[in-house]
Amino acid sequence: MSIRIRSLTKTYGATRALEGIDLDIESGGVVGLLGPNGAGKTTLVEILEGLRSPTSGEVTVLGFDPTRQAPALQQRLGAQLQATQIPNDLTAAEVLRLFAAFYESSLPVAAVLEQVNLTGKADELTRNLSGGQKQRLAIGMALIHDPELLIFDEPTAGLDPSARRQLHEIIRGLGERGRTIILTTHYIEEAEKLCRRVIILNRGAVVADGTPLELVKRSEGKTTIDIDVEGAFDPAPLLAGGAEDLGRRGKHYRFATADPAATIVALGEILRSQRVTLTDLHMRRPTLEDVYLELVDDPELLAAAREVVAVEPAATAATEVEQRAAEGGAP
Repeated sequence: MSIRIRSLTKTYGATRALEGIDLDIESGGVVGLLGPNGAGKTTLVEILEGLRSPTSGEVTVLGFDPTRQAPALQQRLGAQLQATQIPNDLTAAEVLRLFAAFYESSLPVAAVLEQVNLTGKADELTRNLSGGQKQRLAIGMALIHDPELLIFDEPTAGLDPSARRQLHEIIRGLGERGRTIILTTHYIEEAEKLCRRVIILNRGAVVADGTPLELVKRSEGKTTIDIDVEGAFDPAPLLAGGAEDLGRRGKHYRFATADPAATIVALGEILRSQRVTLTDLHMRRPTLEDVYLELVDDPELLAAAREVVAVEPAATAATEVEQRAAEGGAP
């Protein structure tokens, strides 16, 4: 067991940042922490790192109390903070050698540079590195002493898609090699792609905990089915099977259903019994983002979701599925 938390609370004056958190996190793989600003994510990881003391409760990280045994824990824990101060007048290799000196043992600098895809920047002053390169160097600083547990606090925030993708590959590779990684992120699709387990915080409390698939299965959201047909189409069997008619435009029909299997069976009956030809079919199941929106009060994300719903015409609904597929997401 890498992390054990019981009845953890943290207050700042009258503000309760964490409300009786109970968590067990086993070793190995990537565990995501999701939640809006103020949910308690950073407070939680800073307590795990020994940077803050809990108001009450018990926390054990790799068998250590982070508050009382921080020096011993830091030899086995690697952390990339939201804001990492990197000396501007040192090269990437010099930075790693400097941080290696803080630990009882460390990995070869060249090996770490290779692991974070910075071998070609070893002798480059850090002031000349791009934002993505600096983030990869920050991860290298967390890796230099070969820790058992890694905590990455929003490592891809503010990066362009290419830089984010490079960091995703590094994090995925670390998880596949058996490292335990705690990843806080505001990018829901990032958690869905990288994490074997996702913990959602809202107002200092855990509101959901499970694999991305488990959380999606618990969602109250419905599967959206878009079909294009040729011929006289009567949707009555779909409606009788529980599908909800979301409207049509020309030959394009859209339905929502809580039981997609039953809807597909009904569609098969229509194709057998009616003089109609199916020319296109798209299904969009609920995503982790849908679950997130159901569980948290994130004003920025809710506003963005409402804006998308308001401007998306029914006839172009299938393009969202096509775009996700082109980007490698789940249909």
